[in-house]
Amino acid sequence: MDDKLCDLCGTPDASFSHAEGRYLCQRCYQGIPDGAALLGELADFIRRYVVLSPDQVNATALWVLHTHAIGAADATPYLHITSPEKRSGKTRLLEVLDLLAARPWFTGRVTAAVLQRRLERDHPSLLLDETDAAFKKESEYSEALRAILNAGHRRGCLAWLCVGKGHELASFDVFGPKALAGIGKLPETVADRCIRIVLRRRAPNETVTRFRRREAEAVAASIRERAERWAAANVEALRESRPDIPDYIDDRAIDGWEPLFSIADTCGADWPQRSRMVALALSHVDVRDDESVGVKLLADILVVFDDKITDKLPTVEMLASLNALEESPWGDWQGKLLTPRGLAGLLRPFAITRTTLRVGEDTAKGYPRAAFEDAWARYLPGCSPTTSIPVETVTRVTRVTEPDARMNMEPESVTDVTDVTANAGMHTEATEPPTEARCPACRSTSWWYRPDGGPVCGVCHPDPARLVAVFAMGAGI
Repeated sequence: MDDKLCDLCGTPDASFSHAEGRYLCQRCYQGIPDGAALLGELADFIRRYVVLSPDQVNATALWVLHTHAIGAADATPYLHITSPEKRSGKTRLLEVLDLLAARPWFTGRVTAAVLQRRLERDHPSLLLDETDAAFKKESEYSEALRAILNAGHRRGCLAWLCVGKGHELASFDVFGPKALAGIGKLPETVADRCIRIVLRRRAPNETVTRFRRREAEAVAASIRERAERWAAANVEALRESRPDIPDYIDDRAIDGWEPLFSIADTCGADWPQRSRMVALALSHVDVRDDESVGVKLLADILVVFDDKITDKLPTVEMLASLNALEESPWGDWQGKLLTPRGLAGLLRPFAITRTTLRVGEDTAKGYPRAAFEDAWARYLPGCSPTTSIPVETVTRVTRVTEPDARMNMEPESVTDVTDVTANAGMHTEATEPPTEARCPACRSTSWWYRPDGGPVCGVCHPDPARLVAVFAMGAGI
């Protein structure tokens, strides 16, 4: 009988590992790597060469492990690595991913024919640089690239191309993980399939290790090999995994985040909770850049209602508040202030119309808060403005075991927590957060703070009792 070759190094006389589903020699088989420790090593390696926020580096580490476990996924999230200016680390991050990802293909602009054929033949992790040049203007190439990226997000979707002298149609399986780097926005259909990693030029006080590929590759090889072994051992578990999906993630984002949640849940430790916090931070800013003007208006009107603490607003008062929002376009809407007619026109597609309001003894044309409830629920995921959210409150916290426990979300950090009751109010002994500090997901000011660099609030957090306990111990805003 012929000797079996090790699937990792090619050494003969390898034995079949049922845990990993492949042949391994004695030297290569070292047991299944610890997933949580592996994700930590991936994050540390990436952060060594690129300045990223904790949320960004954790998402990138999960994505790298996902490239090795792509066989278990029915959909894949793309990384959109972008920045407002050049020299912000986009290409460097692709170079780092080139050392870690499964079957990497680091390239710039290539023809659509080459792209489709290579993706179908090798199913690589595509690391595509300079996407801003590809989508700068409408062209045959930009449309072909858009079609490939739209199809490559979900398993089973095919991209089509005319081939041969007869221009016959041929289909190509282009499914697989992809990281796209470039300045500016992507087409909306592509952006919907992405996790955005927004980089900024490194500040003087931010230091990274000089990237020397030969030296970095020697370290990355061990991490990548362990990622391969972890994925091979867990692919079946990942395929059967059905992770809990937080309500604040919209339908399109669920497709991308679900395989990452499965990896986090399988790795264990604090990664299940950390991955949900990362998803909240990266999937929901005030209003995503790719949202329409109408959704931006709905979000700003929610802000106005919350600031005014009222259930109805006359048109004049609403417009005054909207036009005063410095970060919004209403104060210079088509060269002038937004008018009552302009406001009505923007709200009409959402079936929201003005009505007559009773204001004291007078009447005025305006909008009741209830008119927006359906639109807010549909177009601002994670926002439930009409629901009284029961938040568990902690009325007494007597002792903490360690100085840093206030930043620790683990329950053992609180040694004596009593009288926990559920009610619709918040803790009355702590300071209420300032109104300008709002949860990016639901716009709530209910106990919003950033324990690990990611936004969390009493409405969105999966364990409100623990959140309030941490806040009561002095974590602050």
